[in-house]
Amino acid sequence: MDDIKYPYTILFVEDEDTIRQNYVSYLKNYFQEVYEARNAEEALVIYKNKTPNIMIVDIHLPKMNGLEMVSKIREKDYNTRMIMLTAHTDTKLLLDATSLQLTKYLVKPINRQELKDTLRLAINEINSFTIMPNKNISITDEYIWDIELKELKYHNQIIELTHKEKSFLELLLSHKSRVFSHDEILEYVWGYDEIGTINSLKNLVKRLRKKLPEGTIINLFNEGYKIKLQ
Repeated sequence: MDDIKYPYTILFVEDEDTIRQNYVSYLKNYFQEVYEARNAEEALVIYKNKTPNIMIVDIHLPKMNGLEMVSKIREKDYNTRMIMLTAHTDTKLLLDATSLQLTKYLVKPINRQELKDTLRLAINEINSFTIMPNKNISITDEYIWDIELKELKYHNQIIELTHKEKSFLELLLSHKSRVFSHDEILEYVWGYDEIGTINSLKNLVKRLRKKLPEGTIINLFNEGYKIKLQ
């Protein structure tokens, strides 16, 4: 992000004053307008009045948590880019957050380089109009993913998927242009209750590819997987 001040507005939502103030001060070096809120109620008022381009939201907020707040915004708005701040123990909650179209979630304590990279990603999403506002995602004309029901359909007929196949497909479809690393996929799909391996991931991909059009799941050597919408 260098020394450029981007012409976008950003809202940072965090209830811990010191953390919020430090990051607001940091973000002001890069963004035209930076707003801050201590809780979801304040954030929703600012959102309504200012309609920021990007929001960085802590998952743990008093009264209404970050996911609930983002879900409320997503009822009408899929344009604002959302970055979620979490603890390692929160990653299971994010299994149910695919429909929120998060740009990324960052695990606390936040590495500033990773924050910079994520903000660039959010800006690229804004510039390239990769946001998918519909409740359904068209993989092809024949294959549709229903975000709310978490169902894959071919000519409106449901294709049976295992829980892990659904989770993997959800993750890839949460951002159509992003490559997800093996570690990100293993953590998201297998979580902490069981151990996922590269071999188990490869077997999962092999099974899922048989249920999707050829070339839908792309493997980038030593990087990870991404989805190709045709």
